[in-house]
Amino acid sequence: MCEDKGYFEMGRWNTFGGVFFSIALAAVAVGVGVKGYPAEDLVVKLPGQPPVGFKQYAGYVDVDVKAGRSLFYYFVEADKNPEKQPLTLWLNGGPGCSSVGGGAFTELGPFYPRGDGRSLRINSMSWNKASNLLFVESPVGVGWSYSNTSSDYIRGDASTAKDMYIFMMKWYEKFPEFKSRELFLTGESYAGHYIPQLAEVLLDHNARSKGFKFNIKGVAIGNPLLRLDRDVPATYEFFWSHGMISDEVGLTIMNECDFDDYVFESPHNVSHPCYQAIVEANRIVGHYVNNYDVLLDICYPSLVEQELRLRKMATKISIGIDVCMSFERRFYLNLPEVQMALHANRTKLPYDWSMCSGRLSYSDSDGNINILPILKKIILNGIPVWIFSGDQDSVVPLLGSRTLVRELAHDLKFKITVPYGAWFHKQQVGGWVTEYGNLLTFATVRGAAHMVPYSQPSRALHLFSSFVHGRRLPNNTHPPIHE
Repeated sequence: MCEDKGYFEMGRWNTFGGVFFSIALAAVAVGVGVKGYPAEDLVVKLPGQPPVGFKQYAGYVDVDVKAGRSLFYYFVEADKNPEKQPLTLWLNGGPGCSSVGGGAFTELGPFYPRGDGRSLRINSMSWNKASNLLFVESPVGVGWSYSNTSSDYIRGDASTAKDMYIFMMKWYEKFPEFKSRELFLTGESYAGHYIPQLAEVLLDHNARSKGFKFNIKGVAIGNPLLRLDRDVPATYEFFWSHGMISDEVGLTIMNECDFDDYVFESPHNVSHPCYQAIVEANRIVGHYVNNYDVLLDICYPSLVEQELRLRKMATKISIGIDVCMSFERRFYLNLPEVQMALHANRTKLPYDWSMCSGRLSYSDSDGNINILPILKKIILNGIPVWIFSGDQDSVVPLLGSRTLVRELAHDLKFKITVPYGAWFHKQQVGGWVTEYGNLLTFATVRGAAHMVPYSQPSRALHLFSSFVHGRRLPNNTHPPIHE
């Protein structure tokens, strides 16, 4: 139900060959170490990339050598003073969607694909303005992450968290300078499962380790799946409150559906009024609305594919957003010279890179896990938790997340430290925010989608910068003078 599958991957095509990235340039990376970073993983320059002052690294971390299981990563230095900035891990959700394709090249990374699908443009609101950034294609089977053992493609929350723990330990061996650096764990959607469960594993390591400990300083998750029986009804409440379904259908769902028993894998009673109302609601909303952002126009993939193959600009803009960026990104990441520059696809996988994996078999039952007790454990370890929600998302709407945060605060016996109210960015309302007990924050981002940094990059960067610098979102502004 979550993440970028419908939003990003609405069409498929096979990429065609291109001129390979200069062997001479690639050779420059060999033997060149920077600050002790792995020379073999240095990305000299991506094809069509504008000049930048920060460095990029990409490659593989072997999490199980015997099984041949490896995770692909992309690391970007902070834009300014990277040696003084923290490290932020970002994971996309799905489960089974790429953090490199989503977070790095569509949302908060330093580059966006251009409309031609063959070059890049600067993301002036990249989160590397405030932190070093690490993106991982997790679990195995996502993007360029792979295993030589077929059973490894059957994954779940526990195995995903374990692999990410091993990944982090080995990644620090590649980048030892970051072992003592502040670490922030972030993500969106099904990363509402990935990130808290990873944090729990890292905290368990810290509790038993007499040596190295992870320096976790914060957890932030956008539009996260936290508790299925609350997040699912919020979708239909969102449809109803936004005039997308009728009163009759909305009332039937609210009165007839017992979401307390809702689980991903449950068979549905097709004759029950609840099932019939949900089917009718989905029919009324239809396929011509982007459920991940109900105000955003949709992209028509057949037109984009033709334009990209003809080397024409295919960018479609809606409210300042390139709604076809996902297709341009997929085209770009499947160019052989791009994969060579990223040290990706080292085993020559027999399929194209795609945003969300069709090879991964992920546990349905794990989606039913209640994440609130894990968030409670994180907070009781003194680690701040921020939950933020784009307010135009109907897939994991703020209505459910806000309620769950309030219930968590009640369970922790936290008092309200910041009353619910507007926060401001550039003298405009950036969203609404409340804080409990100085450690638990819920914030909305006004006008944002399920993928907050994609749809509201400036407000998202403000929120992220406040989070990593330990600042509250500003709750006052100086209004402009009206004549």
